[in-house]
Amino acid sequence: MHRRLLAFALLVLTSGVSDRVSAASTDADFAVIQKVLQHPRCQNCHIPGDQPLQYDEGRPHAQYVQRGVDGKGALGMACTTCHGSANLPASYGAHVPPGAPNWHLPPADKKMVFIGLGTHDLCTRLKDQKGNNGKDLPALLEHVDHDALVLWGWNPGQGRAPVSIPHAEFVAAFKRWADAGGPCPG
Repeated sequence: MHRRLLAFALLVLTSGVSDRVSAASTDADFAVIQKVLQHPRCQNCHIPGDQPLQYDEGRPHAQYVQRGVDGKGALGMACTTCHGSANLPASYGAHVPPGAPNWHLPPADKKMVFIGLGTHDLCTRLKDQKGNNGKDLPALLEHVDHDALVLWGWNPGQGRAPVSIPHAEFVAAFKRWADAGGPCPG
């Protein structure tokens, strides 16, 4: 009887510990995700308005460039007019337009804003399939792991700081977070 009481007491004391550890782990994973998504390489295009930002300082894009309805630039001023499918060679000099396949911003009706959001709001926005082009957690993971424009953030060309967290570390954190059901911290 005494052993049963001791076992029961131990069970009561440790119940919820794994849940707290799991929550702390997914919170840490989402902190990695947030740091990446709010890096200039990501948030310069995931903007609340319609003028993309540029450079590490997030300055408004020169030439009054605009998002356009489909996210590929305003009529007569497509993003691909200046942004090719790859970065230009360093020999072209500093501050040349960067490039990656399918250069664009999110479309106007699904802006996927990352700028200025707190942890919980960013998490909620990220998972909102009405605003993220219908992507569930596996599709989001596929997007951050394989999309060429996303991958550009780690190879942004001369004069631009790459995303500060290694891509493999980011994807691993994203996968753990998604596998846990994408819980939102806070």
